[in-house]
Order: sequence, then structure tokens, then C-alpha cells
Amino acid sequence: MAAAVGIVLAAGAGARAGGPKALRRSVDGVAWLGLAAHALLDGGCREVVAVLGASAADALPLVPPHPAVRAVVAADWAAGVSASLRAGLVAAAETEAAVAVVSLVDLPGLPSATVARLLAPPSSGSGAAHPAGILRRAVYGSRPGHPVVLGRDWWPALAHDARGDRGAGAFLSRHGAEAVECGDLWHGEDVDR
Repeated sequence: MAAAVGIVLAAGAGARAGGPKALRRSVDGVAWLGLAAHALLDGGCREVVAVLGASAADALPLVPPHPAVRAVVAADWAAGVSASLRAGLVAAAETEAAVAVVSLVDLPGLPSATVARLLAPPSSGSGAAHPAGILRRAVYGSRPGHPVVLGRDWWPALAHDARGDRGAGAFLSRHGAEAVECGDLWHGEDVDR
């Protein structure tokens, strides 16, 4: 597939988790922001945008010091996940990428193989022929999850459609996103606590 930019949504206050997930670390001390960025890079993204919000000043040092990773702050992060998604898409639009791979910071176990599978060329007869028209989502069994792949042609409509604490799920369903089974690679569950 064409050049991809990864977007890590990490702006929320983490009300159910006891604080911003952008500040969380694995049991061995690795920042979740770093795990997310490296899963996207190792899976095939050329660069990664980490979208910060709540406690952005504290989270910024946890963004990996990698030349292909940068942070942006969603000033209106309190408006919900849609604000983070819009900020990520605006940053992605500044790149040459034809597709964006959107993931969440609270998926610290995301294997790069999942990202690579989502970025693999579509099978014949499925999805859009042109990368900028691709819409894909990882599914785990019958449960949709993350990451999702958004072709550049869809970015303006999705940014317009996203409101409040609603992400891209309804948009992907309405527009017939290709489901890519990834349950053999990972469970796909986020970490809320």
C-alpha cells in the first residue's frame, strides 16, 4: 500500500482509568505512547502523529524521541474523541501519506503484525483500488476494533462527521469499511483500568 501515517489518539482524561492514558507505562516501565508509536512504525507507517490533550505537558516527554514521531495537541480535547481524531487528521494532511492508520494509546499490546496486515494490498475485488479511497478496520472475531485505515479521500468527510465522544465507527459502517480479521494475531482489547 502507499505511504501511511500513523495517528495515536492519546488526548483523553482517562476518567475510567484514573487519569490520562497518555501518562501510563507498561509493567516494565515503557510508556504506552512509545509502544503505540513503535507498533505503527514497525507495522509500516512512515511517520506517526501522537495526539495529546489532557496533561499534554506531562505526556510530551513520553513521546518517543524518534525523527518520524511528532506530537500535536488537540486544544479542544475535552470535547471528546472526535476532537482528537480531527487534530490527528489535520496533522496527517500535512504529510504526503495516502492513508492514515488510527490507533489508540490504550492498546499497549498491539502487535506490529496487525498494522502490517491492515496495510497489505487489498485482495482482488475487495476495498478501493486506489489507496486514498481505502477504508479498513481491524476486527477480532466479530468485534470491530483498532487500528483503522482511512484513505486520504475520506479525511475531510470524517473530520466533518465526527462529533463529541464518537469516533469513526459509525462512519466506517455507513461507508462499508472492509473488515480485516486480526483475531489470530491479538485479542484487540483496550486497557481501561
